[in-house]
Formats: sequence, C-alpha cells, structure tokens
Amino acid sequence: MATNSNHENNTAASSKKSLIFEFLRYAVVGGISALIDMGVLWLFTEFVFDGKNTGFPLTCSVTAGFVAGLIVNYLLSSLVVFTTHEQKNKSKSLKAFLIYAAVGVIGYLLTQGLMHLGMIFVSKDGIWYLVLNMFVKGVVLIWNYLGRKIFVYHGK
Repeated sequence: MATNSNHENNTAASSKKSLIFEFLRYAVVGGISALIDMGVLWLFTEFVFDGKNTGFPLTCSVTAGFVAGLIVNYLLSSLVVFTTHEQKNKSKSLKAFLIYAAVGVIGYLLTQGLMHLGMIFVSKDGIWYLVLNMFVKGVVLIWNYLGRKIFVYHGK
C-alpha cells in the first residue's frame, strides 16, 4: 500500500509541477503577445492615423493591436504551451479558435472595466494608472489562461 501511495503522491506532484510550468510558458507567451499588441497599436497610431490617439483612430489602433496579439498568442500557445497530443488536436479547429478569441474578448472587456473601476481609487496624477494596469494585466492573464484551458483544452 505504501508504494501505491508514494506513486500517487509522485504523480500528483509531477502533475502540479507540469501545470506550473505550463502556466509559466503561458505567461511568457502572454508577454510576447502584449508586446506585439502594443507594437501594432503604436504603428497604427503613429503611421496609419498620423499620431491621432483619440476617438475612432484610437479604437481602430487598439483593435488592430488586440487582434495581432490574439493571433500571436493563439499560435504560440498551440506551439509551446498546450503541448500534449490531445491539446494540439483540440486547438486545430475553427471552433477552438473562436472560443479562444471569445475568452480573449472577455479578457479585453475585463481590462477595460477594471481599469475604469480602478481609476476611481487611484490618483489620476503620476504613474498610478500604470501600476493599476500591471495589476489588471495579472488578473486578465489568469482569466485568459484558465478560460482557454477550460473552454478550449477542456482542462487537460
């Protein structure tokens, strides 16, 4: 019996370690995707819309950045995060991409909501909005990972 219990403990520890490394890979992919998102936002704002960063031009630039970041995140997640054979098969359908994108859109809306809500509590002077944004990015990173793991990859 002790051997069976040790095996179960080792399996549980290995599974937990694997999940931690999977999340860390997702965090790196999320960082790369965020850089792509911000880069496309900057390119669109500065070059497509000649520096106009309000109203419709800003909305278009933010959306272009979001879409570029989402595509990069999907591709990299399929390559280096969700790497089991079963996960790779699940990620190959249009339905999986659409669910993946829907989780991303919810994350985008969560970001907007938490930023606006958070700005009620932080000083509008200085760089506090950046500190708030880092916190919000952490919350949304966790939502995106869990949402995609549960709804696209079915918790495997």
